[in-house]
Amino acid sequence: MDTTVADTLIGTTIDGRYRITGRVARGGMATVYTATDERLERTVALKIIHPSQATNVHFVDRFTDEAKTIARLTHPNVVAVYDQGRHQGLPYLVMEYVQGRTLRDLLTQRRRLNPVEACAILEQMLAAIAAAHRAGLVHRDVKPENVLVAEAPSGGIANLVDSVVKVADFGLARAVEASAADDSGQLMATVAYVAPELVTDGHADARTDVYSAGIVLFEMLTGRVPFDGAEPVEVAWQHVDNDVPAPSSIVKGLPNTLDDLVARATRRDPGARPTDAGAMLAEVQVVRDDLGAANVETALLRQVPARPRQADATALVPAITTTMAPVQDRPAWARLPQPNARTQRRRAPGPPATFGPVRPGRFGDRRRIVLMATVALMVFTVLGSTWWVTLGRYVEAPQLVNMTKAQAEAYAGSEGLTVTYGDGKYSERVDKDVVLEQRPAATERVIRGGEIILTLSLGPERYPVPDVVGTELAAARGELEAVKLKVKEGDGQFSDTVPEGAVVATDPKAGTSLKPGDTVTITVSKGRSPTRVPNVVGKNINEARGELQEAGLTVVEEYKDSNEPADQVIGQSLKAGTGAETDAEIKLDVSKGPPQVIVPRVVDLPCPQAQQQLQSLNLRANVQGLNPNGVARFQNPPENTPVAPQTEVVIQCF
Repeated sequence: MDTTVADTLIGTTIDGRYRITGRVARGGMATVYTATDERLERTVALKIIHPSQATNVHFVDRFTDEAKTIARLTHPNVVAVYDQGRHQGLPYLVMEYVQGRTLRDLLTQRRRLNPVEACAILEQMLAAIAAAHRAGLVHRDVKPENVLVAEAPSGGIANLVDSVVKVADFGLARAVEASAADDSGQLMATVAYVAPELVTDGHADARTDVYSAGIVLFEMLTGRVPFDGAEPVEVAWQHVDNDVPAPSSIVKGLPNTLDDLVARATRRDPGARPTDAGAMLAEVQVVRDDLGAANVETALLRQVPARPRQADATALVPAITTTMAPVQDRPAWARLPQPNARTQRRRAPGPPATFGPVRPGRFGDRRRIVLMATVALMVFTVLGSTWWVTLGRYVEAPQLVNMTKAQAEAYAGSEGLTVTYGDGKYSERVDKDVVLEQRPAATERVIRGGEIILTLSLGPERYPVPDVVGTELAAARGELEAVKLKVKEGDGQFSDTVPEGAVVATDPKAGTSLKPGDTVTITVSKGRSPTRVPNVVGKNINEARGELQEAGLTVVEEYKDSNEPADQVIGQSLKAGTGAETDAEIKLDVSKGPPQVIVPRVVDLPCPQAQQQLQSLNLRANVQGLNPNGVARFQNPPENTPVAPQTEVVIQCF
């Protein structure tokens, strides 16, 4: 059965703009559809969570944050987010629609890629991840399923070297300082690609993504992942206990340079890996150069036109490079980043250019040489001046975002730049005095010795609750709203010290730090209370009850163990002398009386021993008879009689 037809969202128009035309994929948390943006007349991808996830507040928040996260990553190798919203209570994202397949689909079809194709895909993957690392984010789930290979301008995806690669699902990214396990305690990564530090302590940083990218490279070269097992936890711990094998041990003939690259990226010790995706990208570009032109030249030379039949004819052979020439008809969604100068191969040196035959010894030839030299000098002077004015006097602005104020000043100084500061901004996620923004942005041009304007974080925006106790209601409300706090008026309260209409108390109390928009409940005084609470502690419960009821209070009694006499009041909930409302409840603690003692048997004991035993039980012994040191022959009260402490027990000694 065609599940696309059965999907009730097909044909639906969301937010009056996005008409869903088909379903692309369905995952455990969300479904991705193709849709037509009827306002801009373009095809987009629409990702909407399942209704079963709508009640998961943490997941919904994380899904919503995905749009904000990807919006920070403006890069041609990152799937862009255009819009976000809700449809029937379900959050959705509108994203760039990439024509092509995932790297997982390619590996399923072809099993493995050749070294040049693998490195070409890995370079664009790392370019996208490096952009995230520069923004202070970690992807945490680098795997073939999250790598999209777009159709190449030359047609289809057969030519992988010319294809455009885009990395998706940056919604799982987090600030590097806050990297941790998800809410359920499970690793937010796929075990086949998980870094050892995520398994052992749940910590992730930029080097964690480097490790996962190394595993993806291993799979592209060999057609399999390095570790396998019956249970996911078994696979995860193999990353901790074992080194990743060399790809050439599985696929014979792979260059050693690729073995070395995989080994460096997948070191179990994070400190031994490249520091981030940008550092690994530089190493991949060097490896592509080290692989030599053989793999590329063979493919390109097949495209060179056949030599003309004339024996003396000369044909132009295009220079061999490791990068393809720009394709003019590449669509907007497939724009590639500018090629790195390090990846360009140099043309083979040819014979020096000449301007015509030179006949030494003739005056005209010497004059021609001088003229040519003068023209060349003028050209070089103009070109040099133009270069200096347009490019030479500029340098690339360094990345200062997420540095502390001191670090940014030191780093900019080392680059010969000065820093100035604009107005600070509050941030819930970035600590105080850490750089939030910079102008110009990283990698943009700045004049040598010029300045970079930094915006520092002011930390979380918090305001202490002002002390408004004793202040009139209107004035208190104005003072609280002045610090961006909302005011809620609670039930009134009688007060003997605060006049009627003034604030008696606030909740939270004065001095508590709150976010803008938080609510403070204020309690307003109703003036002096009409009833005075009498002191009844030490009185009999009957007397106390009558006195309190006469004062208009409701009495609640609770009997407790006490050494005080039975039925004596030993505590009251409302303080004596304070005011209370009529019919207010007052709780009285009433003594049950001292705990009783069971009189022991002392008959037939020596009188001194009998006397000592009674005293040890908090009883008083009254020794009578003819011989105080004799034997006890009689006792009163008799044995096993319950009596109050300090009860007198008479013993007759003979």
